[in-house]
Amino acid sequence: MNILVTGTAGFIGYHVVQRLLSEGHQVTGIDSINDYYDVSLKMQRLERSGIAHPQQATFQNILKSDDGKYIFYRSLIEDKKRMEEIFQSNKYDRVIHLAAQAGVRYSLENPQAYITSNIDGFAVLLECCRHAKIEHLVYASSSSVYGMNDQNPFSVNQNVDHPVSLYAATKKSNELMAHAYSHLFQLPTTGLRFFTAYGPWGRPDMALFIFTRSILEGKPIQVFNEGNMLRDFTFIDDIVDGVVRVMNHIPKGDPGWINSQSDISSSKAPYKIYNIGNHAPVRLLDFISAIEKELGKEAIKEYLPMQPGDVPETFADIHSIVEDTGYQPSTSIAVGIKKFIDWYKMHYKI
Repeated sequence: MNILVTGTAGFIGYHVVQRLLSEGHQVTGIDSINDYYDVSLKMQRLERSGIAHPQQATFQNILKSDDGKYIFYRSLIEDKKRMEEIFQSNKYDRVIHLAAQAGVRYSLENPQAYITSNIDGFAVLLECCRHAKIEHLVYASSSSVYGMNDQNPFSVNQNVDHPVSLYAATKKSNELMAHAYSHLFQLPTTGLRFFTAYGPWGRPDMALFIFTRSILEGKPIQVFNEGNMLRDFTFIDDIVDGVVRVMNHIPKGDPGWINSQSDISSSKAPYKIYNIGNHAPVRLLDFISAIEKELGKEAIKEYLPMQPGDVPETFADIHSIVEDTGYQPSTSIAVGIKKFIDWYKMHYKI
């Protein structure tokens, strides 16, 4: 198939592109390559995907891999004119939308960035998919939408109307916007609530990356909520497997669906929501212990209270995606952390 993926210089986007190219698909990637974190890491991901000189990417030109199987556009997703040009120049079968302003804590510092990218940008993407008659739009939501929910595990059948960060609010908004387009224009959409992705080529602002770097450098690590938070850490290979399985499972809509009686993760419209997680939450202190064991070095811990916008626990109920697609996460924390640290040492020549 010919597949458009946004956010391809990002962590999940990079791995999705690798998987799609390995399966023989034609892939078009879009990314703004912003400086939210280390730009060189983003450039290296693009290089590994076959873009020989990603530093030459501008907001006007087009870069291609040597075999022509991967085309890359540098673009802001909220740039309506540019996005329309991209959709008009290629006939896409599916769209996987992973571009967004990420990070819960950063949303307290720069809220406008989240409105511009996550709301305005998503609106542009929906319009492009509608007019291009895309077979299936798969987009990234987040486990953060569960906000104040206190019923575990988190199920796609639970109410998610009480977010505790602007980032979460924008992701919930994406789900609502997608449903409107599925209903009005019969655009098949599937939202994926990712639960704490980690692994090689991960984001430097995420816990595993920060902890590993600080422990190796002998610097203290900040342990929020006294280390008693639980996270459903999900290895990147399991995340990608879920994305690809869902991409090939197009929602049809249920004509007998009744809001008060039916599964609220589906609809009469061709619309669906899934959790993608490991279904095995891990205590933060145990996560840190696994890193210490793999590094052979103890962390200097600075215990702190809960941060604004954080939640004490995430735990994915994945029954729905398992039943519909056969998805089954298989990577343990011990194996996943080892793979990340092996990559980290190789990448930074330690």
